[in-house]
Amino acid sequence: MHIPPRVLTVAGSDSGGGAGVQADLKTMLALGTHGMSVLTAVTAQNSLGVQGAWELPAEAVRAQFRSVVDDIGVQAVKTGMLSSAVLVETVAELLAGLRVPVVIDPVGVSKHGDALLAASALDAVRTQLLPTATVATPNLDEVAQLTGVRVEEEADMRRAAAAILDFGPRWALIKGGHLTAGHGDGEQAVDLLTDGTEEHWLRAPRHDNRHTHGTGCTLASAIAAQLAKGDTVPRAARAAKGYVTGAIAAGFRLGGGIGPVDHGWRLRGEH
Repeated sequence: MHIPPRVLTVAGSDSGGGAGVQADLKTMLALGTHGMSVLTAVTAQNSLGVQGAWELPAEAVRAQFRSVVDDIGVQAVKTGMLSSAVLVETVAELLAGLRVPVVIDPVGVSKHGDALLAASALDAVRTQLLPTATVATPNLDEVAQLTGVRVEEEADMRRAAAAILDFGPRWALIKGGHLTAGHGDGEQAVDLLTDGTEEHWLRAPRHDNRHTHGTGCTLASAIAAQLAKGDTVPRAARAAKGYVTGAIAAGFRLGGGIGPVDHGWRLRGEH
């Protein structure tokens, strides 16, 4: 009997299905793993933005985590929206007891610019959550929020990575997708993966498609899935970059705003 690697996401729900736990589980399935979830918050969300968010109690998060880990077990964990200092501290404490790869996506704002992390939680992310990370995957806005480093061009990404690594993750993946033409290669989406010694520049074609909701969740989940399958961090990051690039290329319109990336593009043999 084949039992797929098990991957746990600890994140919020996106009612529109484009990001959050929904994107995580779709990604994990597409990459041949069994996805499981610990829900941290419920959002009312669609292609136009986040209309409301309700945080779950810490005891509910802790109970979900223990239910899954103590019975089913996990080969990797990915975190997303944690929203408050209490939840960040709760999840950090739970992760500290694991001996499996952990991918921390320090979600600060949604694709539409809606705040998903309280300012009061930033210090807990820095001092308690990031030290548990095998890989931390901040975008440029999250780098600025956490470290004060503002990335204007590719050369700044090394400084950003060093600032993130100072908080304790083993690897930092600085996502440069928000760099615009004239600040790096406008034809490519460039990320920097480093542990402070090794350096891996991950480049992929930049697709002219505005429907990119869920990109960050998808990338972090893909890395976690690959780590659960036994990849090294550099191999996992490269595979995840390839998967999310295809998902962006196949992103589709939903509603009146920004549609989601397509998590199932490989299943149809596209691209």
